[in-house]
Amino acid sequence: MRLVIVESPFAGDVANNIEYARMCVRDALQRGEAPIASHLLYTQDGILDDTVPAEREQGIQAGLAWLKVADATVVYIDRGISTGMNIGIIMAHKAGVPVFYRRIEGDDTETVQGSGQETR
Repeated sequence: MRLVIVESPFAGDVANNIEYARMCVRDALQRGEAPIASHLLYTQDGILDDTVPAEREQGIQAGLAWLKVADATVVYIDRGISTGMNIGIIMAHKAGVPVFYRRIEGDDTETVQGSGQETR
């Protein structure tokens, strides 16, 4: 299984973004991948509070640590790209980890590293 970091929005409409992130994780699993969605894991009750800047930063850094073993970062773009997602994208590029852009809603093609190259 390919190890992938899932990037999707969290802040803002948190309840709907959590539901969307769960759909993203399911999509990755259905593609035969082993996804990690740190924004779902680390923001659960009793772990980290995303509204506390130091805890948000700790969560971001813990999620980025997965770049050492990830085969790819997959960015789900149906709801746009948030500041946190953009950090993940930039750091994946710096680490040499391929970045794939996907949609849950509608077309299931993905764009590789934003180059316009689409794959199925």
